[in-house]
Amino acid sequence: MKVSLNWAQFYSNVDLKSIGKDELLKRIGAQLGAVEDVVEWGPRYDGIVVAKVISCEKHQAADKLSVCRIDDGGAVQDVERGDDGLVQVVCGAPKVAEGMTVAWIPPGTVVPSTIDKDPFTLEVREIRGAKSNGMLASASELGISDNHDGILEIKESDVLTPDLMTLGTPFKQLYGLDDVVFDLENKMFTHRPDCFGILGVARELAGICGLQFKSPDWYTQPITIESTSQLPFSSRNEIPELVPRFMAQVVEGIQITQSPTWMLASFTRTGLKPINNIVDRSNYYMQLTAQPTHAFDYDKVKALCGEQVTIFPRLANDGEEIKLLGGKTIKLTNEDIVIATDKQAIALAGVMGGAETEVDENTKNIIIECATFDMYAIRRTSMRHGLFTDAVTRFNKGQSPLQNHVVLAKLVSNMVKHAEGKAGEVYDSNPDIKPMPVVSVSTEFINQRLGSSLTTDEIAEMLRRVEFEVGPELEVSPPFWRRDIEFPEDIVEEIGRLYGYDKLPVALPPRGSKPAIKYELLENKKRLRKLLAAAGANEVLTYSFVHENLMQKVGQNKENAYHVRNAISPDLQYYRMSLMPSLLDKVNMNIRAGYEEFALFEMNKVHNKDLTEDDLPIEENRLALVIAVDDKAAKAKAGAAFYQARLYLECVAQAFGVELIYEPATTHEPKMEIGKAAVAPFEPRRSAYVKTVDGELIAELGEFKSTTRQNLKLPSYTAGFELDIDRLIAHAKNPVYTPLPRFPKVEQDISLRVNNDVAFADLQSCVEQAVIDLQPDHSITYVNPLDIYQKAGEPDKQIAFRMSIANYQRTLTSEEVNTLLDKAAEAAKQQFGAERI
Repeated sequence: MKVSLNWAQFYSNVDLKSIGKDELLKRIGAQLGAVEDVVEWGPRYDGIVVAKVISCEKHQAADKLSVCRIDDGGAVQDVERGDDGLVQVVCGAPKVAEGMTVAWIPPGTVVPSTIDKDPFTLEVREIRGAKSNGMLASASELGISDNHDGILEIKESDVLTPDLMTLGTPFKQLYGLDDVVFDLENKMFTHRPDCFGILGVARELAGICGLQFKSPDWYTQPITIESTSQLPFSSRNEIPELVPRFMAQVVEGIQITQSPTWMLASFTRTGLKPINNIVDRSNYYMQLTAQPTHAFDYDKVKALCGEQVTIFPRLANDGEEIKLLGGKTIKLTNEDIVIATDKQAIALAGVMGGAETEVDENTKNIIIECATFDMYAIRRTSMRHGLFTDAVTRFNKGQSPLQNHVVLAKLVSNMVKHAEGKAGEVYDSNPDIKPMPVVSVSTEFINQRLGSSLTTDEIAEMLRRVEFEVGPELEVSPPFWRRDIEFPEDIVEEIGRLYGYDKLPVALPPRGSKPAIKYELLENKKRLRKLLAAAGANEVLTYSFVHENLMQKVGQNKENAYHVRNAISPDLQYYRMSLMPSLLDKVNMNIRAGYEEFALFEMNKVHNKDLTEDDLPIEENRLALVIAVDDKAAKAKAGAAFYQARLYLECVAQAFGVELIYEPATTHEPKMEIGKAAVAPFEPRRSAYVKTVDGELIAELGEFKSTTRQNLKLPSYTAGFELDIDRLIAHAKNPVYTPLPRFPKVEQDISLRVNNDVAFADLQSCVEQAVIDLQPDHSITYVNPLDIYQKAGEPDKQIAFRMSIANYQRTLTSEEVNTLLDKAAEAAKQQFGAERI
């Protein structure tokens, strides 16, 4: 946001310039925001003075040149003058004439338009035999506009202060060019839309410098304009939820001309581009008040209407096209707000006008639109179409609809006065909009939070300086442009800023020696990270957003994922519903990078439309792990990838004291979409649902579908699991120390043949339970799987277990262990028809 100090001073009732540039910079940095740049405009116009052409004769040796004698009131020293005190200047402008008041650049002075490129200093020169002392400057050479038509003629109507039009006056004083422009960082004003206008910044500068600011009368009390135009016009508002206030007014019989020089000069300093007197005045009041407006050519609008002339806001139709100013044509969506006639869209609301209704040199009648649009809708439209304008910058900060009528009235009255127009009736979609609510706060409340000792009168005085209304009990009525003031805490922030945070007492808050409570989730994530890293896995961190193609490759339904409309990249369109697809997407690239065998894991959040609370998505904390071995190295691997992934899962479960139960994934189908998304990549016949002993689902484990492997180019030896971290923590138990027996352990193997339909987990559970029930007292026993073998085409399979048993009081004999295994085999036979081999 570029702020001209002269411009701010012109609309201020206090003397801001007397504060001094350095002090203002200090106050802005401490109490308002960051200053990115400071540009002093005055020095580039040093030496240039106001002069008058006393005589003008054609050059004897050149038809296109004139020899002028000018009077500068004797202000410039060290220049050759005639006996009459006049200075001779040769001029090539065709419109130069006797009696003109002009800007004279004397010899030894740098031409302003060249300063930022290759500075050019004028000298006394002979041109076709006639001596020329400097030059009479055009607006282009002065760096005010791009107008090369001829020299700049200084007129009373074009200057800010006609009293300064005396000969020899420094030229920079006429148009406010003896200026300092502060370039303030936009981000600091995110919650302050009023500070995107020079009037708002001027008010803040006064407030932080302890001065009482008063806005111009036209800004607080709207101007009354007599309606004299008879041009027919109507309007309506079809989307009041997205357009809180829409106003429009016709101005008939305007004259299109170039804007006055003082306005062109102000545009030059603040980075605006001049167009014509109508568009420029619209932009001028946007820069001043932070309220964008737009002018439509009435007759062009009429040609695009049906029975009556009308414009109004509505949502665009999907696929509808509009040609914007500058010639770019875009295709709209049904989320874009447009200004339209009854036949077609003519402007992208809050962003840019349309080319078909542009105000040009032939325009005679206009429609001025002044509205407030939903800030989020404007931002999404801007991002969607890649359009970033001054209007967008202001609208996406949340403009106040309470200022629309005063800005429209001032702009229209200005056009009536300076463009010779006649105003029509005003259309206002929401004339009875409610004012800002009163906020009650106490002196004690403010002082407690700031650590200050301010009095009620001091607080009230600071607020009144920036035009708050304050009652005797600190009942604060925010002005209509301050939509950010809603709660007592907002008043605290305002007082802290106006008073100066650097003036507040500096003291560390009291703090006891009691250590802060550790965040359980964070601590457990650290524990999981160390555990899996120690087990040989590598942590990765992938984006929380994924492309729809990745979800399709693993079989997930994108309709159940949250769609990011203003995605930071075309590849990051959806919130992911599970972590596993992101991990699987990294497998092939690591295989191609030369890593034959690895395990990757990630801990992060997932989102799904199924899981909401108070209409907000619930974030699930998940841990996902995938192990992969390339096809060449996998030939040396014994067993299935499923069991390798299970080892990692068991490692986690044992560390947290959670006992897991495994159920075949073919036993049931998930009902919720979040469950369907989690199991979508897995092959049901080679996967399991993992539950706690009380039956709560805690993870999905298994190998992946052939389609998933093909789509993501995964090796055959790939498996993984996805675990709910919150449920793991909920079922976690503190580890209990179990001393090792001092007597030697005994190990024995047992191999059982069972039908192929018998699940391994069921058989293991049967053997473990039988051993535990029959083991001698004071014993500790482990039953671990050794092998599963099945010949091709055979209906049976062989499962081998290794039992390890030790006693705390004595050494067990082989006979006792054999007897224990015999009874375990008998239990398996009775329950599953198992045959011991």
